Amino acid sequence: MSKIQNKDKDLERVLHIVNVRLSQLSFSPLNKIETEIIKGIWGDRTYNNIALEHNYSNAYITNIAAPSLFKKLSCLVSIKIRKNNCKKLLEKYCLVLEEKPLFPAGAISLESRFYVKRHDPEEKIYAEMEKPGALVRIRAPQEMGKTSLMLRLVNRAKQLGYQTVYLDLHELDIEIFDTCNKFLRYFCATIVRELGLESKLDEYWDDDLGCKTSCNSYFQEYLLQSINSPLFLAIDEVDRVFEYPKIAKDFFSLLRLWHEKSKMNLVWQKLRLAISYSTEIHVPLQVKQSPFNAAFNVGLPVQLGYFSCQEVIELAKCYGFSWQIDGEEVNLLIKMVGGHPALVHLAIYHLSQENITLPELLKIGCTATGIYANHLSRHQENICQNPGLAIALHKVVSVNEPVLLEPSQAHQLKNMGLIKLHQNQAVISCQLYGDYFRQTFQALAS
Repeated sequence: MSKIQNKDKDLERVLHIVNVRLSQLSFSPLNKIETEIIKGIWGDRTYNNIALEHNYSNAYITNIAAPSLFKKLSCLVSIKIRKNNCKKLLEKYCLVLEEKPLFPAGAISLESRFYVKRHDPEEKIYAEMEKPGALVRIRAPQEMGKTSLMLRLVNRAKQLGYQTVYLDLHELDIEIFDTCNKFLRYFCATIVRELGLESKLDEYWDDDLGCKTSCNSYFQEYLLQSINSPLFLAIDEVDRVFEYPKIAKDFFSLLRLWHEKSKMNLVWQKLRLAISYSTEIHVPLQVKQSPFNAAFNVGLPVQLGYFSCQEVIELAKCYGFSWQIDGEEVNLLIKMVGGHPALVHLAIYHLSQENITLPELLKIGCTATGIYANHLSRHQENICQNPGLAIALHKVVSVNEPVLLEPSQAHQLKNMGLIKLHQNQAVISCQLYGDYFRQTFQALAS
């Protein structure tokens, strides 16, 4: 193959990867003139040459099309791209994406090509984010992709020109939760630090008025007044607060108040909130007693669910597999794990390592040596902490037809992702859980 052919092939590869990643991160793909600008850069052509060749004015290419393209590419690669470094940075970016995939664990980074967009919920959230005073509540069991989605919401907010702050409440030291006053002061101090503002916390904090009123004044009279663009505040793993009922009640009622204030106060319309939380069982706080449910039922609720067949195929494609919608692989995997994002991803990753077949992988999936052992043992631990849930789940896996459960137990098992409800009757959510817990309960009984 000639050098020219190799160069053309490399350019086609770069354009393909860039368009795939733009789509995954909810950018529009390269349009015709943007594609031609990149081709021109690869061929060391001037803007004037590109303009003449494609019937555009040089001024349009130089002042409008190229700057718009470079802004989009800069957001994609998280480095400022210009004409003189475009080729080098895009080639480097594509090389990184083509490296051997890492073991899937935790959130999927913005740079990863292995993120599958959840088209329906994500588009709803993106539209909501642009509304003054928006509030989005994202809920799902663990390992369903909440944090990966939150990272992309922050990235979208940056594209919109918003100020952004991302808080992961699981990173907080336990001492922060000693009192509501301490928690809210930390909350305010962290946000202003992330925004690069002077603290001024003591100027607005008044012990006689209380921490909620002080926090409210701090936001309204100082923080939001100090910024000229909307503030997108993403609070991840907010269920950490569930363990502290007094703090949870005050904190969630405060967030609700801010959302309500945005309907009549222009200052509060600057604040756009997104929070995520796990729906799994929380100890010692029972789900039905959660102050979250009582104090915070406003905004756009989003429940992250299982992958569809098409989304499984999209992820497999990221790993180089050409699965079909009616193919054996998709049907086997959906039947076993129900489309659970983390479990699907783990299976496809192991298949990509070419050391096991899908039937072999699924055959030992529910055993102590299978790839899902850690995931399953976590669920078993949670179930063992609540004998009532164990009895309820045993009922579900012991029969082949739907079972009527006590409502609170059905609610908790559903929130853990272990069952589905059809007309208030419970069935196991996927074959993996059914096989595993049948074996577990049999072992405990023997």
